[in-house]
Amino acid sequence: MNVLHSEIPLGEVLPNIAVLLNRNAGRFADNTVFRQKNAQGQYESICWQDFAENIRRIVRNLRQQGFTHGDKMVIFSRNCLPMLELELAVMASGGIAVPIFAHFKKQTAELLINHSDAAWLAVEGINQLSNAGETPKIRHIFVLDDSPLHHPEAGIEPFRHLLEKTNDGDTALDENIHPDTICLNMYTSGTMGTPKCVQLTHRNILSQQAAIEPVLRISEHDRFLSYLPWHHSFGGIFELFSALYNGASYSLESSYGKDPRSIFDNWRQVRPTVFFSVPKVYQALFDLTRESREAEDVFFNSGLKFIFTAAAALPERLSKEFEKRGIPVVEGWGLTETSPCCTLTDPAVKRTPGVVGKPIPGVSLRIAPDGEILVKGPNVMAGYFRNDEANESAFTADGWYRTGDVGQFTEHGLQLIARKDRIFKLSNGEKVIPTDLERAIELKCHYVQYAIVAGNGEEHPVALIFPNKKLLEQPDYELSPDEGCFCPRTLNELGRCLTGCLEMANNSIGQKFANVKSAAVILDELSLDHNTLTPSMKMAPKNVLEKYRSHLLNLYGESVPVEEEVYVIELEKNKPTATCTK
Repeated sequence: MNVLHSEIPLGEVLPNIAVLLNRNAGRFADNTVFRQKNAQGQYESICWQDFAENIRRIVRNLRQQGFTHGDKMVIFSRNCLPMLELELAVMASGGIAVPIFAHFKKQTAELLINHSDAAWLAVEGINQLSNAGETPKIRHIFVLDDSPLHHPEAGIEPFRHLLEKTNDGDTALDENIHPDTICLNMYTSGTMGTPKCVQLTHRNILSQQAAIEPVLRISEHDRFLSYLPWHHSFGGIFELFSALYNGASYSLESSYGKDPRSIFDNWRQVRPTVFFSVPKVYQALFDLTRESREAEDVFFNSGLKFIFTAAAALPERLSKEFEKRGIPVVEGWGLTETSPCCTLTDPAVKRTPGVVGKPIPGVSLRIAPDGEILVKGPNVMAGYFRNDEANESAFTADGWYRTGDVGQFTEHGLQLIARKDRIFKLSNGEKVIPTDLERAIELKCHYVQYAIVAGNGEEHPVALIFPNKKLLEQPDYELSPDEGCFCPRTLNELGRCLTGCLEMANNSIGQKFANVKSAAVILDELSLDHNTLTPSMKMAPKNVLEKYRSHLLNLYGESVPVEEEVYVIELEKNKPTATCTK
């Protein structure tokens, strides 16, 4: 099997975002398109007719200020209605929207804004404006909230000015934009280094929706509850446009996904029919359902058609909770560079661990001789912005995009193995796929928040383990751990408990040479501030290994001082297990 592709043909693809907006304003005029809570904690709605009119006004006012085809607007904000209207207005007028993470510190925000080559900037408020840094190319700045930051002489004005009615009778939205026109620049999460700027076109985004429409069957009757950030492709392309394209109502989660109880409260009000999230959030929500029968009924409500999981597979225990209630769990795979979705699992078929489904219509997959997954289709990006080196290596000679993921084809679809740049060789030449053991460790103990396996050029692998500090401080005795497990309260207790779990994780992967001989359980938290987590809350392996290099050296026999409290686990029988040290 050299190439894998969908048996379902790709349907009609809308030419551009302007056509989509005009179509839906007519089809769903009085339907709710977006809901967000006000200062009093009540959801406020906007219908498609008013939503589209706001976007037209923004386009007309931007045009009067000189915004034209190909111009870029960086949007430095959390999800909110003004951000959504502005982003769509920019794209529907022939411009390019550049959303960036709302909580970037000054160094990163300044770097990306200047790299984008944009002359226009929108900030949520004073925090984003102060963190924008020195941006000499920016000539126009809009403030989305009501902060008193308006200085017309400095090119800073309130977003609400863009909503004012104009005398321009033009329909504003440009339905003649070519499908291959770039409309969105999205920075990658940068798990292995500096973020790259992915250039996406109208065809990239809309072909995705034409492809998944017959698979997910979302309609104007569906209700989304969302916290996924729009600067990231999972939330800002896949989920958001799944709602917009099909006319579903989209309700913003008021804690932005930070507080499980808030998510649950919003869930009670919205009663979503579909939900897009990551396994850690599903686990937190499921834990809340165990508080009462009423909470369980609210979460597993009869209208819930399916849940979608990404970033990692949903643990088997959680999958079974949904399956026994007849709620399909859908999983997918893709990258920002592929808009992002390439594969989806079939909701009607029982999921196989590690398998992320078959290609969506219009997309083809191929496995290179070294195991790398290659992609071709209308969802593949136009290229990276201002990154010739990355562009040269991104595509094969015959035009297939190199994903950097290693996988294989099975009868159930694509099975992911690891990121290509995470696979390393030991000193004896054996190849180690660290993600196999990392997943086994994380699944074995719910007290483990992150695990990373390393050992390039060494005789054997070792592991760095980062526990859930909140769970250690406040153990949840109601949580059902594996039989024989207990709820540790200190790092020493967790370290002793993890010794057996590591041995079982080692045994589960079947390759003796890939087994870790020792591990450091480090009482520290990975974070955005230290660049050990990406804005999408994925671990950044390269940065983690660099920051905690002293711990790695100690595991290989050196004696280097460390700042963090640590428990060292030695799995070789002739070596003692260490207690906490600093």
